[in-house]
Amino acid sequence: MTKYMREHESYILDGMKLGDKLHELLEYHNHQIKWLQHERMVHLIVMICTSLLFMLSFVGMLIITNLLTLLLVVLLGILTSAYICHYYVLENTVQRWYKISNTLNNQIDMIGTNLYTSNK
Repeated sequence: MTKYMREHESYILDGMKLGDKLHELLEYHNHQIKWLQHERMVHLIVMICTSLLFMLSFVGMLIITNLLTLLLVVLLGILTSAYICHYYVLENTVQRWYKISNTLNNQIDMIGTNLYTSNK
């Protein structure tokens, strides 16, 4: 997933440097943002569920102290930590992609303004 995000970002940034087909590039990039937003929402739901299970198992361990509940708490703690880290990456990537989208919009607007003023 992180490899895909890096590759997409490189593709978009390289396309912005070339300056060709910015409208198509923006449309493709915004579509990828929507896809990543969906992915982020799914991971948020899963992260909340694993966090709740972790907290419930922790309370269960306080009530029933044995090796099995301790193992469950440790495993769910590791899983929850992994989901939090992954969600952090997704959230930061979406925020970075928003900025790229805004930059693309600004480039398109500048080109449109330059075309408009040069035709006068």
